[in-house]
Amino acid sequence: MSYDVRVINELVQQESAFAERLLGEVGRVVIGQKYMVERILIGLLTGGHVLLEGVPGLAKTLTVKTVSDCFALRFRRIQFTPDLLPADIVGTTIYRPQTHEFVAKRGPIFANLVLADEINRAPAKVQSALLEAMQERQVTIGDETHRLPEPFLVMATQNPIEQEGTYALPEAQLDRFMLMIKVGYPTKAEERAIMDAQTTGERASVQAVAAAEELASARKVIGQIYIDDKIRDYIVDVVTATRDPEAYGLKDLKELIQFGASPRASIYLNMAARAHAFLRRRGYVTPEDIKAVGPDVLRHRVILTYEAEAEEVTAEDVVRRLFEHVEVP
Repeated sequence: MSYDVRVINELVQQESAFAERLLGEVGRVVIGQKYMVERILIGLLTGGHVLLEGVPGLAKTLTVKTVSDCFALRFRRIQFTPDLLPADIVGTTIYRPQTHEFVAKRGPIFANLVLADEINRAPAKVQSALLEAMQERQVTIGDETHRLPEPFLVMATQNPIEQEGTYALPEAQLDRFMLMIKVGYPTKAEERAIMDAQTTGERASVQAVAAAEELASARKVIGQIYIDDKIRDYIVDVVTATRDPEAYGLKDLKELIQFGASPRASIYLNMAARAHAFLRRRGYVTPEDIKAVGPDVLRHRVILTYEAEAEEVTAEDVVRRLFEHVEVP
């Protein structure tokens, strides 16, 4: 495929205009957390599911709901609990005595943006029901298969500090999420603004400033964003370094990494970098785009050894070392 970067730049300038409107509208309700909002938008722009990890009270649910309202998308929130059943998510069949037949009753999974709140609170069967829908974008109720609406995106949250009564997501299921976002505390100035806004008795609301059609159009443009062969090789080098760090001069990491990232990491890193460039209103990807989204794509895909845990080395530390040592084109 031949690329005319100038033409792609013009396309990006046109199609990314709604992103500025959306970020401004979300900012009327969600103070701070620009990083989280941008990463959620990257998920929407690429169709990749997002896992948000942070302590309670950081506006994770509010942010997802606000972004959904700005797009006029159908939003459903599912509170995961230990007694939740798969049928509570995907739906079930019910008997209608009037017609003497069973009909499908669709569950809350049939929405454009689904918030799986505290996904690690539900047992493995329920997690699998959701994650199967994420992968196949369809569910089976009774003997009928139902396609999920388009766009379809799952935003899951989990609390990193309360682990009693939780069911940790297996690595294979974590790999289904394109991005894992670490949600941090607001700054002192942001917290003052949050406190003032939430204690006045007036709640800000948002208007739909973008249509689902604009999102679909933006996705097509993102697929055309130019990414040089050297940048593609850089992506593969970074992901390969998680599996064979010795080949990249990181011999000390060999004993710390049990399993490296799967090929899905290379695919998602490519897609997320394109979306990041799109939000920067560029028609081409730079190494800075890869470095910006790299930690969010890789942190949940690098499985550490017991030695790493004993030395209190985190996946964040390993990913940071990789980006510091892998040669940048």
